[in-house]
Amino acid sequence: MKHAGLRQPFLLTALCAAMLLPSAAALAVTDAEILKDATTTDEIVTNGLGLQGQRYSPLNILNDQNVKELRPVWTMSFGGEKQRGQQAQPLIKDGVMYVTASYSRVFAVDARTGRELWQYEARLPDDIRPCCDVINRGVALYDDLVIFGTLDAKLVALNKDTGKVVWRKNVADHKAGYSITAAPLVVNGKLITGVSGGEFGVVGKIEAYDPKNGELLWSRPTVEGHMGYVYKDGKAVENGISGGEAGKTWPGDLWKTGGAAPWLGGYYDADTNLLFFGTGNPAPWNSHLRPGDNLYSSSRLALNPDDGSIKWHFQTTPHDGWDFDGVNELISFDYQEGGKTVKAAATADRNGFFYVLDRTNGKFIRGFPFVDKITWAKGLDKNGRPIYDDSNRPGSPSAKEKGTSVFSAPAFLGAKNWMPMAYSQDTGLFYVPSNEWGMDIWNEDIAYKKGAAYLGAGFTIKPLNEEYIGVLRAIDPKTGKEVWRHKNYAPLWGGVLTTKGNLVFTGNPEGYLQAFNAKTGEKVWEFQTGSGVIGSPVTWEMDGEQYVSVLSGWGGAVPLWGGEVAKRVKHLNQGGMLWTFKLPKELVAKR
Repeated sequence: MKHAGLRQPFLLTALCAAMLLPSAAALAVTDAEILKDATTTDEIVTNGLGLQGQRYSPLNILNDQNVKELRPVWTMSFGGEKQRGQQAQPLIKDGVMYVTASYSRVFAVDARTGRELWQYEARLPDDIRPCCDVINRGVALYDDLVIFGTLDAKLVALNKDTGKVVWRKNVADHKAGYSITAAPLVVNGKLITGVSGGEFGVVGKIEAYDPKNGELLWSRPTVEGHMGYVYKDGKAVENGISGGEAGKTWPGDLWKTGGAAPWLGGYYDADTNLLFFGTGNPAPWNSHLRPGDNLYSSSRLALNPDDGSIKWHFQTTPHDGWDFDGVNELISFDYQEGGKTVKAAATADRNGFFYVLDRTNGKFIRGFPFVDKITWAKGLDKNGRPIYDDSNRPGSPSAKEKGTSVFSAPAFLGAKNWMPMAYSQDTGLFYVPSNEWGMDIWNEDIAYKKGAAYLGAGFTIKPLNEEYIGVLRAIDPKTGKEVWRHKNYAPLWGGVLTTKGNLVFTGNPEGYLQAFNAKTGEKVWEFQTGSGVIGSPVTWEMDGEQYVSVLSGWGGAVPLWGGEVAKRVKHLNQGGMLWTFKLPKELVAKR
């Protein structure tokens, strides 16, 4: 059964729908299941394999010794002409896989056979404004609902068994440049989402909704000076201005179109009861128009999930002039130091620095470069604030001429972009997909116009090496040491998974899903999927066997914005496939 928004009536009766489903319909997803998702092996009900986003699986049926026997068991095409840009992470519940595809589509699939159970396709308007391709990164599961965001900035809740729309909510005005590309998350019965659109001068915001009916519960703007609200009985109640007042770190009225979109979504740490979200670039890119730190752009925010109030912030690139969004995931982890447990959180920023913070208060613990070349800053001070190289900031333009161009590394697509890293509880290492590239960048005169691109900059991205751009790195967050690296000719643009079986999985644009020894970096397995892998792999256990799934389908920001780098990937084919592998029982080595 397929249906596309409201384009055609919902034809199946409940009986017919049940006949299409596996033998037992998936049970409702509870708050308790969501909270313990990181420790369960027979289902995946959160983006990140747990609310902290470590992307670590405790499964070790599949390991570095027997992974060579991993083999495909089924694959499914997303069909039609909408093939490019498959960046989602699948979720699995009671033998049913739920996954999004490009152009705001959702699929339910029998996880044993790959048989499509239902498909939903959002009816998108012609004037959507996605900055960085028509991608979607996944769904949230709650109760009997499958919930996701669309490219025209809506939240849609579907019945998990039939795909029929239960409710639909408009989050923001897509004509102003808003969209949603991230997977929402559910925390303590609240559905929480950010928005995209920083390249259009939107005002970033994080909001919580009632997942059962779409009722707005609270709203928190991520640009200093805008009022936050909680909603009681459908009425807005003021809940304090973000930052306390307007204009403290922004000149004039630029805070009214300040960007800082939390477009990658967030995670949650139950130990501190805090949501962790990153925010995007300030608008416009031309930093000479907006002197000051421009809070809360290019930052990590910790929010109270009950009302959205900001408890602490850490700004990785104050007065950002290079489009170094701070959206990259902030992953909670604990480590021992001096006989004490440190409640930390780590992030690999687009600006090229890796940060370790105290997640209880946001204080800087340590930071270090995780790529080979950084030109825009000379380092970090004792508080983690960058020490700028003023000669590497693009110059101020005039009304008639562009500003002085500089060559800056990393490029604006970042030392690491959206693609999530993983943390191993066994090795204590982070596995970071990174890229070595730089850019010529210059500023141009710009004025805000609703719904139009609001950059005020031009750029050309260039590779730093002939032999490679992408580098998968194993990094020790306690020392800053790079333990191992694996180079890739094309840029890396897919997420990472690590397991107790001493494995690290990721994909590359050349089409390979690859597995590495988590301790040594040795490549121990790979499989050609037919198109670039830019999704996030997952693993789970079903019927006593360990499975691995990943989306294949080249697209995303690199071929759209990649400058000279795009030449390296122009021959790569688009695609839209869901691949699933397993290690058969008879080939499992004794553990």
